[in-house]
Amino acid sequence: MKIENVYKRSHYAKNVLFKNDVAAEKTVDKMTGFITDILYKHNVELTDFLNPGERDILKSVAGDDVSLLEFGGYNSAEKKRVLLDNSNLEFSPAAFQITVFDIVYSQKFATLTHSAILGSLANSGVETSTFGDIITDGAGHWQFFAKSELSDFFTSEINYIGHTKVRLRPTTKQKVLTVEDDSAQATAIASSLRLDALVAAITKKSRQQTKSDIANNLVKLNWHSATNFNIMIKEDDVLSIRHFGRIKILDVKTTKKGKFKVVYKLWQTKRKKSKD
Repeated sequence: MKIENVYKRSHYAKNVLFKNDVAAEKTVDKMTGFITDILYKHNVELTDFLNPGERDILKSVAGDDVSLLEFGGYNSAEKKRVLLDNSNLEFSPAAFQITVFDIVYSQKFATLTHSAILGSLANSGVETSTFGDIITDGAGHWQFFAKSELSDFFTSEINYIGHTKVRLRPTTKQKVLTVEDDSAQATAIASSLRLDALVAAITKKSRQQTKSDIANNLVKLNWHSATNFNIMIKEDDVLSIRHFGRIKILDVKTTKKGKFKVVYKLWQTKRKKSKD
C-alpha cells in the first residue's frame, strides 16, 4: 500500500505540480527511486546535498510513508543531505557524513569570492551535489561542506581557487564559522502580486522585459522553474533572478491607492569589478 501511495504522489508531482519542468520531473524520478528502495529493502538511504527545491520534491513524493531527516553541516544550511528511513530511528549529525573544510590562503595578498570557490569546486571533476554550502564570516575566512568520503579528493586536488594558492584543511571538531549575512532589506511598490509585476517593481525593468526573462527561465520561484508570469506571489516566497539576486518576501500590505507595498530581503548578485 505504501509503494502504491508513493507512485500516486510521484505521478501527481510529474503531471500536475511540476508539469513541463524537465529538471523537476527528473528529480521526481530520482527521489521516487530512493523511496521505493527503502520500502522494498527496509534499509536507510543517505542522499547527496539537495537544494530546497529538491527537498521539496522529495517531501512531496515521500508523504508520511518514509521518515526524512535533513542536515547540511550547520543550522541555517541551504543545501542539505537527507536520511531516508522506514523505521523512525534517531540519528546523530555524524550519520550525515559531512566534513567542514577550512580554505587556508594568504589573506594578506589575496581575496576569495563565493563565485570563485564555487567555480573551482564545480570544475574539479565532481558533481555539485557532492558539496554543500560555501560560507564566510566576512573577515576573509571561508569554509565549505562536503561528503566525508571525498575528503582525500578535495585536500589533494584543490590547490588553487582561481589564481590563488590554497590548502584545504578539514576543521577540527567540525567548528563552523559565524556566517556573514550580506543581505539588505528593501521595499517595492507593485501594482499587482503577479510574478511579472513584482519582479518588474523590484528590478526596475519594464513588464515586457520581465515577461521575457520569465519566459526564458531566468526567474525561479522557491527553487523551481517559473515560466508562468501569472503566478501570485505571497509572503515567505523566494525568488531567484539571474544576474540580479535572490529575494525573500517578508511582508505584503495594501496601500491606500490599492497597490501593494512589498518588504523583501535581497541577496544581491555580486558583479565582477572591471579591470582598468
